[in-house]
This record gives sequence, structure tokens and C-alpha cells, in this order.
Amino acid sequence: MLYGGTERIVSYLVEEQVRRGHEVTLFASGDSRSAADIVAPVPRALRLDAGHSDPLAPHVVELAQVFEQADDFDLIHSHVDYLAFPFSRLVTTPTVHTLHGRLDLPHLRPLMLHFADIPLVSISNAQRRPLEQLELNWTATVYHGLPLDFYAPGRGDGKYVLYLAEGFDSSTLGSYTLTAWQGEAFNSQAISGDGFRVVPGLA
Repeated sequence: MLYGGTERIVSYLVEEQVRRGHEVTLFASGDSRSAADIVAPVPRALRLDAGHSDPLAPHVVELAQVFEQADDFDLIHSHVDYLAFPFSRLVTTPTVHTLHGRLDLPHLRPLMLHFADIPLVSISNAQRRPLEQLELNWTATVYHGLPLDFYAPGRGDGKYVLYLAEGFDSSTLGSYTLTAWQGEAFNSQAISGDGFRVVPGLA
């Protein structure tokens, strides 16, 4: 995979569902690799195709393809944040929306309030905090999981574990937490986002 964000997490989820015997249709770019059936609104991932000047248009086509076939599915699981909210109100197929991004942005409050009935999944309980005053339809928290067999531990020569995580709050562009365990010692250090260039990706 060339991207380490939402696409990677969705891929892990889809592949595990297929492995467990579920029939899964994945709406993704045509160059995606998956054991699921793929329906492709575009031939190449948007981030790899310089010919797409409007990244929203392919997403609208993708959503139309999904919801035009809604009666063929038992469940629709959306990972495109709020873009699918209006579509899901127009079908009887149960639809759940996993929100992978920041929820502390001011434009989200009126939008989330308008769609307060939409079934939502958060990726952490902390992610929900900026909207906790709103009565939203949170159905679950599902943390991003990683297949452990993809990440073999080292031989142990260094006697430490390094963990780098990224977190956001409303007052900074980005903050990073670097955590290292070495022997019995524990060290956690917050690193200001000022030293990093944070570029959010659409696809």
C-alpha cells in the first residue's frame, strides 16, 4: 500500500471480513487490490492521478454507485466521513458511518446536528469529545486495529519499544507524541507540530 491512513484501515477490515466468509463489495479505485469484489468509480487512486482537479466529483459518483445498489446489500459501511450522510437517509438498507478524522472543526457542529440521527462509529472515545454536547447517534467505538502478523518484533537487541502517534486538538495544527520504553524506564515526549508539515489527504 502507498498510503497509511484510512485506506489501510479499511483494507484490513475488508480483508478480515472476506477471510471470515462474508461477501463484501468494496467501492474503491480500480487499481485497488482486495479479495472483495471491487466496484471502481475511477481507474486510479486520486492521489496518484494528477489529472483529477476536483477530488469531490469522483466521490459523488462513488456514493451514487453505492446507494443505487443499496437493496443488494445487508449493510453499508461508509468511511467517507459526512459525504454519505444525505444518501443514507434515502435508502432502507442500514448504513453506518465510521468517522476517521478530526471532529473539533467549527463547520462540523451544525452539520452533525442536522444529521444527529445518522448511526456513527468513532475510532476512539476521545474523538467524540468536541461534539459531546450534541445528542448524536454513536453506535460504537472501534479502534483502528493492525494485523499483528504484519509487524514482527525485532530480536530484542535494542531492549526498547518505540511508538509514534499523532493527535490533534483545536488549538494546534498537529501534535505528536513519541513514546519509548527501554528496560524498566518509560519516557513520553510531546513534540510540537510546528516542526512538521501536516498535509491532510482526501484519497
